[in-house]
Amino acid sequence: MDEHADTVVRLASVHKTYGDVVALGGVTLRIRRGEAVAVMGPSGSGKSTLLNMVAGLDRPTCGSVVVDGEDLTGMGESALARFRRRRIGMVFQFFNLLDDLPALENVALAGRLVGMPPRKARARALELLDRLGIADRQGAYPAVLSGGERQRVGVARALMNRPALLLADEPTGALDSRTGDQVVDLLLDLNRTGQTLLLVTHDERLATRCATRLVEFTDGRIVRETEPNRSRPWSVR
Repeated sequence: MDEHADTVVRLASVHKTYGDVVALGGVTLRIRRGEAVAVMGPSGSGKSTLLNMVAGLDRPTCGSVVVDGEDLTGMGESALARFRRRRIGMVFQFFNLLDDLPALENVALAGRLVGMPPRKARARALELLDRLGIADRQGAYPAVLSGGERQRVGVARALMNRPALLLADEPTGALDSRTGDQVVDLLLDLNRTGQTLLLVTHDERLATRCATRLVEFTDGRIVRETEPNRSRPWSVR
């Protein structure tokens, strides 16, 4: 396969500074289709800045960021917003669900925002909730869902538009260990069926279990890359 066609994320010599603070100091990183890459490091090491770069939420001071074949560094804000909605799925530590919408509508809204007809969006949302084992909670509002259920709704929402890349920012950070294990299993299953993942986490167990590659950050730089003892997923062709 062509190397570029098999690459979902490519960062080349990415620097990001905020005044005198160096958040990223020349990061070069490639993520292939079907990989699950976990980024670890102490607070302030550049992990969140990296995620924001890949999501198009922040721009590099210099260097290039290419995601799913699109050079994000040359896009305007409107184009970046459209790109995120269609090509990037995002899972957050604190779920970020809309409290006044039931689970089904929280998920379907992601499709509606890219122009999907209401009936099709609801059908796709229900399909995802069923796949994630919570179709029976489709009418429940976030306030009455457990933490694990809310995170599953968040994952369903992130998958709504069949993203090329799923980003997860501390996806187990607000969950107890048992519920966190369930989310780990879910992410592992998604990757094994071909979903490309980029995780930022402090949870070494999550990183080791879910990731096909660990990337360690210190002071805005990659200091080590390792491959956990985990069977490789098959890649989407």
